[in-house]
Amino acid sequence: MKVQAEVTPQQGSTRLGAPRGPRPTSSQQLKGSDAAAPPLTPEEDRRWATLAHFGGVAGCLPSLVIYLVFRDRGPFTAQEAKEALNFTLPLTVLLVVLYGLAFLPEIGWILGLVAVFFWAFMTICGLLGGAECNKGRPYRYRLNLRLIQ
Repeated sequence: MKVQAEVTPQQGSTRLGAPRGPRPTSSQQLKGSDAAAPPLTPEEDRRWATLAHFGGVAGCLPSLVIYLVFRDRGPFTAQEAKEALNFTLPLTVLLVVLYGLAFLPEIGWILGLVAVFFWAFMTICGLLGGAECNKGRPYRYRLNLRLIQ
């Protein structure tokens, strides 16, 4: 025996149970956040500053991203990411050029080794800078052009 119940929608609702009413306009549907991003806590500030220096392993891209995203949210992060970016930017450009020239016959292997040396130098300096920042102390690279003020 089958029993079928007839369901009648209530007045003012649709089939799925959502209330009917005037549809919101597109400007009412698409709202951004009302507040700016909150400032970083001291622990987060130190963490992002440390990661900006540790990112030297991958060139200038990590410190650039951290600087652009967090420069207004944490003063220590802004200071240290800018320092790391100023150090890694010229070295990253030099590495790209050296890796490109490494394909030259006869002397390419020498340029490839020079590129590996510069990458190792940038990595070790970044790790030293990150270790200092993790302790909460600012780090200054000895050989830094400081292109970005």
